[in-house]
Amino acid sequence: MRVHLGWLRKLVGIDVSLDMLMDRLTMTGTEVEEVIAPAGASSGILIAQAEDVLPHPAKPNLSVVTVNYRSGKATVVTGARNVEVGGLFPYAPPGARIFDGAELSVRPFGGVDSHGMLLSCQELGLDGLDSSGGLLRLPSDAPVGEDFLNWAELDQPVLDLSITPNRGDLCSMLGVAREVSALTGADLLPVEMPDINWSDDDWTNRFQLKVSDDGCWKYLLGFGEVKFVGESPFFDRLKLVLAGMRPLNNVVDPTNLAMLLFGHPLHAFDAGRLPSNSVEVRGAVSGETIRTLDGRDRELQDKDILICSNRIPIAIAGVMGGEETEVKHDTKMILLESAVFDPARVSVTSRRLGITSQAAFRYSRSVDWGASEAAALYALGKMSQGGAVVVGRGFLKHQEDFRIDRRISLRLSSLKRVLLMDSLEQACDILEALGFKGEELSPSHAVFSVPSWRSDVEGEEDLIEEVGRVRGYHLVEPRIPGNLRGRGVIPRDFELSNSLRRLAISRGYVEVVTYSFTSPEELGALGVPHEGSPCIVNPISREHLMMRPLIVVGLIRGLKGNLSSGWRKPIRMFETGNVFSSQGEDHHIAGLVFVGKDTRSVHGERVREDFFTVKSDVAAMLELCGVEASWIRGREPFGHAGQTAHIIVGGVKVGFLCRLKPSIERELGVDEGAFVFELNMDGILNGQLPKFGGSSRFPSVSRDMAIMVASDVPAVQVENAIRQLMDPQLAVAVELFDVYMGKGLA
Repeated sequence: MRVHLGWLRKLVGIDVSLDMLMDRLTMTGTEVEEVIAPAGASSGILIAQAEDVLPHPAKPNLSVVTVNYRSGKATVVTGARNVEVGGLFPYAPPGARIFDGAELSVRPFGGVDSHGMLLSCQELGLDGLDSSGGLLRLPSDAPVGEDFLNWAELDQPVLDLSITPNRGDLCSMLGVAREVSALTGADLLPVEMPDINWSDDDWTNRFQLKVSDDGCWKYLLGFGEVKFVGESPFFDRLKLVLAGMRPLNNVVDPTNLAMLLFGHPLHAFDAGRLPSNSVEVRGAVSGETIRTLDGRDRELQDKDILICSNRIPIAIAGVMGGEETEVKHDTKMILLESAVFDPARVSVTSRRLGITSQAAFRYSRSVDWGASEAAALYALGKMSQGGAVVVGRGFLKHQEDFRIDRRISLRLSSLKRVLLMDSLEQACDILEALGFKGEELSPSHAVFSVPSWRSDVEGEEDLIEEVGRVRGYHLVEPRIPGNLRGRGVIPRDFELSNSLRRLAISRGYVEVVTYSFTSPEELGALGVPHEGSPCIVNPISREHLMMRPLIVVGLIRGLKGNLSSGWRKPIRMFETGNVFSSQGEDHHIAGLVFVGKDTRSVHGERVREDFFTVKSDVAAMLELCGVEASWIRGREPFGHAGQTAHIIVGGVKVGFLCRLKPSIERELGVDEGAFVFELNMDGILNGQLPKFGGSSRFPSVSRDMAIMVASDVPAVQVENAIRQLMDPQLAVAVELFDVYMGKGLA
């Protein structure tokens, strides 16, 4: 959010230094990322009037202009086509500097000396301020001879503020003004609402409004008859340029100015290009398309909200308007939309379509539902300046009385516990300065109503945070915790979980932390179904649309990242964390082993990883938890068909071990081999830990048995057959120690 200090001073009477203002904003959660000098290195630029314009005697593409800058006159040579007698322009005399720091002097052009130059937008660093492409034309009331930078307030810096996702109110000049007022004690100044050129025509009978989607919480439509479409006034265009926006015309620019001031997006439709005289807000039908203002066709889904006319989409609600109803030079009538939409749905649509518009940025953070009509009236007033638009009285409205009432109690005991404050009165002063209205006040507690622009405040802890950040956390003295009330006991599952982590680290694994988010594309590449994975309501990116069903998805992503950075040595990594499904959450431990290409060893050829070395790691984890598991041949969508095992405890699958299937290994570039395992810790942490039971009076005796079986018989089947014949008082263990296949056996 770019905030021009000149505009801000018209909304709040700032009487502190710039450094103090920046420090207070940053320390209270609104970081000042950059201080921008809008005029760059410009200096010494004056406002001058062209008194005479003659063609250059030697160069027909140039003009010789006599300029008057009140304290003198000068001759200037220019190639601009929009210079005219009586016009006012920025003039850089010899010795002045332009945006890039270049110093002006007297230069000859074909035998005529140019004493400095008249300036364009580019030379002032204000691209887009003047649509003519020539010299920057100034309004007729600009004071000749005055310092241009001071007159245009370009000597005031622009602060680039980093707005956190919960502070949608700070996406407006009014919101920043309220914040600055509370932080500095400066008085808020009244907003100057422009006069409106009203029409007596009852336009509301000519249009119909219908809202059939519950994602539209409030909707207003205003009307204007357009007399001409042209350039907006100079200072309106300058405000947009300093805010990082491009001026368009005197109908669209006022909607953007209202959005910057109130934080409430507006949209103007060309009413003459509507398919019918009806406007409907409805949910999209999956597969519908609309061509947006950026000229791209967008395919919609059923969670999107549409603005339609005669069932034909004319805008994506809260995101971007449609190309068919764009305001153009021949527009004769406009309908002005001011609405409040569901932030979550606007955010999902914006991110899925990749449209990061100014409107979507604000709607995703929630807009001030109480400013809908004020923002519309401000925009209509700006449009009617100079007689450009005649405004129809009244609005077509849906849920005009929409409001979100929040009343929150603040207890003195909570202030003492968190902020060590003994004064509820001081807390009330801070909150009221931020716009919270105290309704019930007593020595022990107070009740506050939350203003319409603070959708992020929902409970007492939020009020305490507001008091703490404005008052200053440095005033909260550090304390040493008191004595513990008793001896703490570490739960068995927590201790076992830590023991598993220590075991993995002792066996050469490195613990990592990966995102708990994934995407349908990532799961699809591994063949993992994603239908039951919970989706994120407000995802941070397209790659993080849903919660992970398995940890190994993130581990494989981590392996890919390491390989892409050039790492080719062996990798052993593991992670513990939650996985998610429609049934809830489970706690898992997962690992990945990459064989690697580096086989050098000073002690000879090293032992290479294979399925069985990784199996020994998993078996050690199961033994640590005191569970007896069986291993059976299994199938995983990303597992090698011949090297995939399921781990069974008590007849229930608790995990798997597999080598990645060849197609995935080829895609990753790990033909040497990569193995993954994952265990449900909820299914293995309830085993019986071994206990000391005394030593035997007799020495142990081992017996070797050679049993001939078919090569496809699993070892566990042989082991189980032996155990069924064992006397548990005499024989205590069975272990496979050798396998022979080859000469002498079928």
